[in-house]
Amino acid sequence: MKDLLRITDLTGDDLTLLLELAADSQGTPGTAPSLLTHQIVPMYFAEPSTRTRLSTAAAVTRLGGTPVTVGPDELQLRRGETIADTARVMGSYAAAIVIRTFADADVADLAAAAPVPVINALTDGHHPLQAVADLLTISEHFGHLLGHRIAYLGDPGNVARSLMEAAALAGMDIALAVPPGYSPAEEALAFATTEAERRGGSVLVTHDVAEAVKGASVVYTDVWMSMGDPEQERGRRMKALAPYQVNEHRMDYARDDAVFMHCLPAHRGQEVTADVLDGGRSLAFRQAANRLPATQAVLYALLTDRLAGR
Repeated sequence: MKDLLRITDLTGDDLTLLLELAADSQGTPGTAPSLLTHQIVPMYFAEPSTRTRLSTAAAVTRLGGTPVTVGPDELQLRRGETIADTARVMGSYAAAIVIRTFADADVADLAAAAPVPVINALTDGHHPLQAVADLLTISEHFGHLLGHRIAYLGDPGNVARSLMEAAALAGMDIALAVPPGYSPAEEALAFATTEAERRGGSVLVTHDVAEAVKGASVVYTDVWMSMGDPEQERGRRMKALAPYQVNEHRMDYARDDAVFMHCLPAHRGQEVTADVLDGGRSLAFRQAANRLPATQAVLYALLTDRLAGR
């Protein structure tokens, strides 16, 4: 397996390995400190970033490399150079390429042409690094993944899609409570349903918040407006998603020991109330910290050819 573009690139064993590597790197951050000695990893960001940019830079540094951040105005893409040509050139200098952009097709084109591993650090369709960090956080908190149910409330976008696929590969139960007209992508739902059934888990999509959250170990949500969403959609989205806000009342439907998770950045008073996000049951900032070992694990596994892929 050369690249990680989406969770569906992984097998169940691949995901297990990444979680083990990530957990190991938490205690010993200097693992493989010479893997990337004298090498660079370009990080292309087409949009602003906090957690992804800093965690990736730290992961590359921990593996002995030098992260180099570039944006649209710093390359020749806007002057007509193709993605394929850019990939070939960057790959001749670098050990790997990390890209955060909008279209999944652009990431696929980059990976097809690049001679080195390419990692999707977020697109409109997928957020695999976040999903690995999420499962690491759940495993770290509860001690295991099997037998736990994730309830996701709100818009089933890129974060929900990757989380659903990862939970299915891990044999977990996941329930998505979404407004009418906000169904998850059919391809992702089909993959997750099949993989969950194979591993003893389950996938549920419902409009009923109580049904989704009942018995959940984890209640998860994401922002209602993502970067790139048209501003004229704000009013409609806010109205549709308001009943799916995570608050203390919603948390009461879950298990007594349930935790709250959010990929951040968060908007208090919209998708989650401040008392939940900043309360004692919130793991949101632990998730953010775990983006570092998760990214380090992915880089290490790809660069040492440890992943089988599909």
